[in-house]
Amino acid sequence: MSKPNLRDSSEHLSAVSETNDLPADDRRRADVEMARVLGTAPFRMALDPSGAGIAHWKHEPLHDVVEPMSHHVIMAYNGSTQRMERRSGKSVAIGTFRPGVVIIIPEGSSSRWDIPKPVDVVQLYLPQATLKRIADEAGTAASTDLLERTAHPDPVTSRLLLSAADVLEGNEALDTLFRQQLIDLLATRLLAAHTGAPSTIRPVRGGLAPKTLLRAIERLRSDGAADVSLAALASEAGLSRFHFCRAFKDSTGLSPHAWLRQHQLEQAMNMLRDTDASVVSIAAALGYSSQTAFAAAFRKLTGEAPSDWRKRMR
Repeated sequence: MSKPNLRDSSEHLSAVSETNDLPADDRRRADVEMARVLGTAPFRMALDPSGAGIAHWKHEPLHDVVEPMSHHVIMAYNGSTQRMERRSGKSVAIGTFRPGVVIIIPEGSSSRWDIPKPVDVVQLYLPQATLKRIADEAGTAASTDLLERTAHPDPVTSRLLLSAADVLEGNEALDTLFRQQLIDLLATRLLAAHTGAPSTIRPVRGGLAPKTLLRAIERLRSDGAADVSLAALASEAGLSRFHFCRAFKDSTGLSPHAWLRQHQLEQAMNMLRDTDASVVSIAAALGYSSQTAFAAAFRKLTGEAPSDWRKRMR
């Protein structure tokens, strides 16, 4: 492999730096810029309309400049240990990719990356508006400006982000609710650990009023995937998303996503035990994209395939 031309890299960075002050609307979305610079398609990706989302990439060695993006990008590494270099103008950061570290590229920043080996990484794309919303809902006046991080030790954030690659279940309602909860939780963690003035977010105590909890549960039980969103649930309760999630868990012992997953498991068990419906039709009735996705989710929670569980329970 030829040695990277650092002179050309510096000239490129100098040209790119002139665009760093462009309004966010004039920068590339994170998913678009990552596809360009990595030269491949993501292994898996789920985005909200705002561009917030989570992507799992497996890509080849990288020697290129990441140009300014309209979202913060937070990465958790999932692979064998390797050294890497990140260059911003005259500043050079050398780090070690390994599980338990995070990379943070603040919105609008640009840097040259030299990574000599293939990479398996999960990325969070986070709008600045989401960070500000979480800070406002949590009642903290701390800075929402994220720090640039290069292979920075943070096993909590790394573990949370890597969990996203394992919990996409092929069920639109469950996946959307999980992603929304996880993005809010990661934003809370980033405010607490990766800003210029880390904030202390006060715990919220107290559950939902009984009637409010009942309405939230009815929404979660509904057949319409459009009803299963944190925004809709929180609005119905008259709370922010931040406060709703904590109040719901205080009331039920489960997050909204975990409650819905448990509810769907109980539905699946009832249908397997009490009806002759095929596994394919049960998967479709519960909103799974395929029998395979349903079987994988069922096995993850019970340790058995749906057909094996049905035989044992009859």
